[in-house]
Amino acid sequence: MDFKETIGIDVSKPFIDAAIHTARKHRRFKNTAEGFCQMLLWVSENTNVTRQHTLFAFEHTGLYSLPLSAFLSERHLSYVLIPGLELKRSMGIARGKDDRMDAKAIALYAYRRREEVTPYTLPSKRLLELRKLLSLREKLVNQRTGFKATNTEIKGFLTRTDNAMYFAVHEAMIKALNQQILAVERQLELVIQAEEPLKRMFDLIVGIKGVGTQTALFMIAFTNGFTLFPNFRKFASYAGIAPFPYQSGISIKGKSQVHCFANKKFKSLLSSCATIAIRCNPEMRMYYQRRISEGKGKMSTLNIIRNKLLSRIFAVVQRGTPYVDTMAYAS
Repeated sequence: MDFKETIGIDVSKPFIDAAIHTARKHRRFKNTAEGFCQMLLWVSENTNVTRQHTLFAFEHTGLYSLPLSAFLSERHLSYVLIPGLELKRSMGIARGKDDRMDAKAIALYAYRRREEVTPYTLPSKRLLELRKLLSLREKLVNQRTGFKATNTEIKGFLTRTDNAMYFAVHEAMIKALNQQILAVERQLELVIQAEEPLKRMFDLIVGIKGVGTQTALFMIAFTNGFTLFPNFRKFASYAGIAPFPYQSGISIKGKSQVHCFANKKFKSLLSSCATIAIRCNPEMRMYYQRRISEGKGKMSTLNIIRNKLLSRIFAVVQRGTPYVDTMAYAS
């Protein structure tokens, strides 16, 4: 798409600040459907470019930016979501900060990269529902973990007879959270079962030894059904398990290593999958033991297994056929 104008939008809870790059215009609107309509009218009045050649750009701010994404998608307008860190680094040395400056910076950044960016596609309602349910489950699990940890601590210092109420409240909260987590997991299963393509993806992924339900659900939900990443290597970089070289000239010759910029949730999930695969998958266990016996590092070996599992996940989804355990047929 040949974009000739960019609109930078800084999104907050009550407002959106919009900036037109070429016209050097700025205006604040409410973060509501009415405010979005007013913004489009204002953009039309202050630009000579058609909407098909206009690119809207804003930072991904979760729930705050979701209504704007849905509004633009419904009207088939092109827009991009820019990661906050990417935007911050593009601004160079900045003195001071306010919403107007941020909107102008977003508009400038989008204008410079207008020929390179790919417009964002809003996930389907099913995928959005999966994301919300997974986020809710994660919050409930974290809360349960906190109550469990506290309950374990107090058992070592307090007696139940003198602190019955204290123990009862913690145990009741743990029980209630267990019930709510189960309810969310049942709803997740219903969402997956309700749409055949999602169910097919899910069955293919969990068919790989070592890959569990939560990993499969997160992979489906946060890759937009495996449409955001062209191959597993791109996703490996996003998840922080792809090794990168560290060398320059003849003085710096470090080992290749993973980078700290990563989606920590996916990195954690893939680490758990690799650990389980080493225990339960004979092929991965043999590979791990062989490398360790050769003197290789445990973490580097674990990272290779993470990449192996990730490549298999992408392979079965892109092929549309189940993973075949070739070792089971070995003589």
